[in-house]
Amino acid sequence: MIVKKNKSSVLDICFLIASSSKKSYQKLAADYAAIEPPTWALLLAQSCRSKGYKVNIIDANAENLSNKEVLNRINELNPKIICLVVYGQNVNAGTTNMRGAVDISNFLKINKKDIKIAFIGSHVQALPIETLKKEKSIDIVFTNEGVYALRNLLNLDEFSPNNLKDVKGIAYKDGNEIKINLPEKVVPTEKMDIDLPGYAWDLLPFKKRPLDLYRSPMWHAEYDFEKRSPYASLQTSLGCVFKCNFCMINLINRNDVEEIGVAGKYSSMRFWSPEFIIKEFDKLIEMGVQTIRIVDEMFLLNPKYYVPLCEKLAERNKNDKLRMWSYSRIDTVKRPEILKLVRKAGIKWLCLGIESGEKSVRLEVAKGKFEDVDVKEVIKKVHEADIDVMANYIFGLPGDTKESMKKTFDLSLELCTSGWNTYAAMALPGSQLYKNAVEKKIKLPESYEGYSFHSYETQPLPTDSLKPEEILEYRDQSFINYHKYKPFLDKIQRKFGKKAIDNIKDMTKVNLKRKILGHTQ
Repeated sequence: MIVKKNKSSVLDICFLIASSSKKSYQKLAADYAAIEPPTWALLLAQSCRSKGYKVNIIDANAENLSNKEVLNRINELNPKIICLVVYGQNVNAGTTNMRGAVDISNFLKINKKDIKIAFIGSHVQALPIETLKKEKSIDIVFTNEGVYALRNLLNLDEFSPNNLKDVKGIAYKDGNEIKINLPEKVVPTEKMDIDLPGYAWDLLPFKKRPLDLYRSPMWHAEYDFEKRSPYASLQTSLGCVFKCNFCMINLINRNDVEEIGVAGKYSSMRFWSPEFIIKEFDKLIEMGVQTIRIVDEMFLLNPKYYVPLCEKLAERNKNDKLRMWSYSRIDTVKRPEILKLVRKAGIKWLCLGIESGEKSVRLEVAKGKFEDVDVKEVIKKVHEADIDVMANYIFGLPGDTKESMKKTFDLSLELCTSGWNTYAAMALPGSQLYKNAVEKKIKLPESYEGYSFHSYETQPLPTDSLKPEEILEYRDQSFINYHKYKPFLDKIQRKFGKKAIDNIKDMTKVNLKRKILGHTQ
């Protein structure tokens, strides 16, 4: 039985998280895909509560709720407005999760015509006008992170076009017209602790203990199903200072009203104080959560913030019980003393974007000074610090060829990291690659799920010398080949045992079907 949350007779807003997992991950969704806590919904909910608004969260993804079950919950809660939070913890998830969100939104509008429905997330931040034109069930979208815009919206007595016209940071429908208002500011660093004051953990559903409906990626749990839950994720910062062409993370910082938002224009980072963040870690530890993801794009970038946090976490990581992971750039994790501190803090995995084995390809997508880094040496130092690496690669980046893709795969074999993932380059809405593709009239996915790296309908970008089919076929075969690579399997067995090997072998038996490769579902 799902534990029921307390209900209020008057609810200002219900944050709703939909599921697109089955269409995004195909058969991997059942057992292998992660179920992530809705980090941004939790932050927004707590922010609204801090200002006296009454809020609730329905996580249809975690509870595996049908549209009808969601409707029943909405009828019970009777909120003034529903806000679908369409983010995700992967770079493409903001668009791929639109499928499930739109399906629920359509269903709710048919059965509850008068309810106002808002969307917040990277896809609507990238394409606010296009989204409102396309999706009849959506009334309002937020054009950036939405913290202040949401508060101003909830101050309204009613959500009429006449009232909405003065709310900065939204786009909305006025009859047959689409209106986009002036941008709203984002929360500055000096007000992060005040205006984004933590996570509404208590609003999440659970079975027996907090966060037990959520599960980590397989590799984070040492390829052991039993270690995946309970699972939490949190952020210590927002945004990123880099401008990689394939990424749309910085849309959260958007501050214009262009028809197509491009994340690279809004590169910046904002931080919570280490003291504030450690309180959130303490809450999770008290709840018995040991498997935690630090969601920041660049956790190990600014020592002013991550060093004191890691020092405090090291004090709490008694008996090495914490099992955490974080993202970083490979050119920010070169110092052994930092790696030693990170490991003491309980961060046992670093997720590093290596992207390509060809320096010219990395430069093409704006990885900056990354080309000066000795990748092999950095990975060696990370391994020497007893930290495992989830290495991310991208096939089909601009400039890629058959030869450079092979070079990338060969490098991955040589590095032999404990985690390995690769994607076929995608023109994600909000990225510079997307805008370039639109301008060049390159074929883009016809559906939201087509932007998922693992979906049946995925549509990678072509390069000057490679067709999308060639890139995708190479990606899928490389995934199988790496996870059958004997030195990799030997390494995993030494470190995590035979059970991990068996689970990896079972995972590689799940074949992804691809429409552009002529597969049938």
